[in-house]
Amino acid sequence: MGSLQETTWTGTAYVQGRASAKLLASNLELSFWGGVDPQTSEVIDRHHTLSGKHLQNTILAIPGGRGSCTGSGIMLELLLNGKAPEAIIFERREDILTLGVMIAEEVFQQSIPVLVLKKEDFRQLLKLDGQIIYVDYGHISTAPILSKHTDSARDPESGLILETAPAREGIKLSTLDQELFRGDYGEASRVAFRIVLRMAHLLGATRLMDITQVHVDGCVYTGPATLALAERLRDWGGKVRVPTTLNSISVDQKRWRALGVDTAFGEAADALGKAYVDMGAKPTYTCAPYQLESAPKLGEQVAWAESNAVVYSNSVLGARTMKYPDFLDISIALTGRAPKGGPHIYANRLASVRVNVSGIENITDLDDSFPPLLGYYVGTLSTSRIPVLTGLESYGLSTDDLKAFGAAFATVSSAPMFHIVGVTPEATTLEAVVASELTTFEVKPSDLVNSWDKLNSAPINQPLDLVSLGNPHFSLPEMRKLAELCQGRRKAANVAVVVTCGRSIYKLAEQAGYISKLEEFGVQVLTDTCWCMITEPVIPRTAKTIMTNSSKYAHYGPGLTGKVMYFGSLAACVEAACQGRYDAGRPRWLQPEPDTRL
Repeated sequence: MGSLQETTWTGTAYVQGRASAKLLASNLELSFWGGVDPQTSEVIDRHHTLSGKHLQNTILAIPGGRGSCTGSGIMLELLLNGKAPEAIIFERREDILTLGVMIAEEVFQQSIPVLVLKKEDFRQLLKLDGQIIYVDYGHISTAPILSKHTDSARDPESGLILETAPAREGIKLSTLDQELFRGDYGEASRVAFRIVLRMAHLLGATRLMDITQVHVDGCVYTGPATLALAERLRDWGGKVRVPTTLNSISVDQKRWRALGVDTAFGEAADALGKAYVDMGAKPTYTCAPYQLESAPKLGEQVAWAESNAVVYSNSVLGARTMKYPDFLDISIALTGRAPKGGPHIYANRLASVRVNVSGIENITDLDDSFPPLLGYYVGTLSTSRIPVLTGLESYGLSTDDLKAFGAAFATVSSAPMFHIVGVTPEATTLEAVVASELTTFEVKPSDLVNSWDKLNSAPINQPLDLVSLGNPHFSLPEMRKLAELCQGRRKAANVAVVVTCGRSIYKLAEQAGYISKLEEFGVQVLTDTCWCMITEPVIPRTAKTIMTNSSKYAHYGPGLTGKVMYFGSLAACVEAACQGRYDAGRPRWLQPEPDTRL
């Protein structure tokens, strides 16, 4: 390479194009859902190094995405409202944000360049943060590039870019695939199949595969673009080819008007859910589809979106799914076909990171805040790599513990799964789930202190306004446990307590008498929606402080709501609701030494 002014790199362009702008760079992965405001392009993840920065009019360089599958939806919104970065450069292949750009290109004829650089080149690029750089297809430079490319031709009828149309070469297509490609089953399935093919090319898959069911996360309303896409697919005659469930939506369909939700927002969110139901999806409206009777079995090939559901499916159920981005989920549902790659293949389910947990054997007061806190910490250690945990064989992890661990893990990691030796179904032994090379970390409870402090962004002993529970959706055992903790007590008048769960769990909890007990305490139980979508007025307009037992919500909450957060056990949440404040500080099991913040 020459001088700094003449530095040029060549990468892999997954979406072609040209751009020039100031570089906005970070060495930390970013979840666009809960991390970027789609209306302003501000980075709202208050734990991220780019917090407060705006993506518009920049070229964004990050190692990859992480966290929520809805990042593709935020990417689509940014593109369609003119707030997207001019280009995105990754350190490694990235599925979720790239898919959002592909959707915008295929359906709405808008796109930006998406490139991947080699690791050493990406590290050099980070040093140019704040400088003007230039992107021309697969090339990046600090000086203008004399382009050898012309603007891509478009099909005069569809407007689709012909140059980036997915080639069939390199992918073995079945008879059904060829029919879908030709459009024999209608426009919706034809466009959906193009999207599946483009993702297959990105993954390097050489064939497609049948899947047995889909869980759609794209029913979350992030703005007009998500609704426009769903209604366009429906109006094109789209019908799902396999059983399809729906994730939580942005409102409680039955009660949003009574709750005072803005009419325009509520109607749009409602219409989005209806569009997917019109295509044949079941209105399950839960972010915990593993609680449904239709939950997949060990080894079953499925296509799930929603980060916590993906991790639970792969890790706890032993079913096989990629961490599918929003909109790829419905594309697979409309075609019944998915790329044969990622965690669908045994070799891609092996761990390359070992986390050995020690020091919990003699602790008698470990509570249910331990699993989500550990999951959050392990996610930061593993980043994009699959971890295997040892040392937890005798802890007695419940399915709810694993749910909480997985949701926290998926918030800060882009890995699609984890293993726990002696606990999760594939990890019968350490040797059964490890790759040839293994990086090992030793973890003890005191290592989790920084994560605890990070999730507790509110000052100690501050008045509490809201207790938010059910992220992910509460299970029936959790509803029972909460009812037992609330028995014979009453929340403080100044504190709202809200729980979210799926419709099926609500019915079972109502039959068991848990709902009436919770309502006596002062709990409000909502269905259909979840905390990553809930805003005012369900969150009181005057609220300043929220407490939750969810590491996931404690992470996303400050950016999504503008409130400060407390994180703690379920029992601590109930106690705080009664007292009207949270003054416990760190639990004793976390750090034997005194909490200096008190």
